[in-house]
Amino acid sequence: MKRARIGALFGGLPYNRLGRGPRIAVALLGLTFENRPLAGMELGMVRDYATLAATHTIYLVNRRPGLPVGASLADMAADCAAMIREEFGGPVDVIGQSTGGSIAQHLAADHPAVVRRLVLHSSAHTLSEPARALQLQVAGLAEQRLWRQAWQVLLRYMMPPRWYAAALAGLGANLLALSPPRDPSDLVITVAAEDQHAFQSRLGEIEAPTLVVAGANDPFYTPALFRETAAGIPQAKLVLYEHMGHPATGRQFRHELAAFLAP
Repeated sequence: MKRARIGALFGGLPYNRLGRGPRIAVALLGLTFENRPLAGMELGMVRDYATLAATHTIYLVNRRPGLPVGASLADMAADCAAMIREEFGGPVDVIGQSTGGSIAQHLAADHPAVVRRLVLHSSAHTLSEPARALQLQVAGLAEQRLWRQAWQVLLRYMMPPRWYAAALAGLGANLLALSPPRDPSDLVITVAAEDQHAFQSRLGEIEAPTLVVAGANDPFYTPALFRETAAGIPQAKLVLYEHMGHPATGRQFRHELAAFLAP
């Protein structure tokens, strides 16, 4: 199957494509300000997935644009399941990063036939309370179209405590705000859906072998939340990196990801 490197899949789900391997990996993206393919600086958040390029063709998949008000994570997972059935005809390896991992939990539990193996990349069964409040703050700023402020709040929260963090977050926010979304609704609806994410009681429904991999210093989740997530999934392995933030990245992560998804 030949596809462009960027475009839309069944149901209008935007994607970027990496690699030329024979197996398919669908990577559900973390929180984005607009439901479109990634571009520019945004691709840095998923650069480590290129380690799968020899064994997999990787589709970086976002939510469909124009989500209806009140759309849930389960609705977004249903969109993904329909896309996988239509485009690939069978189970694929699924990576869910952060918010994408919240959706991936619903996908694996509600549509087990489309998930061969599951990677929850810096994602857990619920957000920490500070992260929940932070995302609602960002969505509120976006709703007012205060894009620079929204980006600055999010970037500053994600960065480790360094003397230069505020300045770096400000610079990044200024650059990202040069191309603001036309409509804040994609972000606002996704944040509202994830605000309701409380999946611990359903983790046991996930049948696919699962890797939960994250940094112990992740500002969106606690080590306890990652441990609870892995403990609740019958076939789960937990890898927690000390002194690493959000998302987990680097040589160790790439090795773990490639080993877990090896054909």
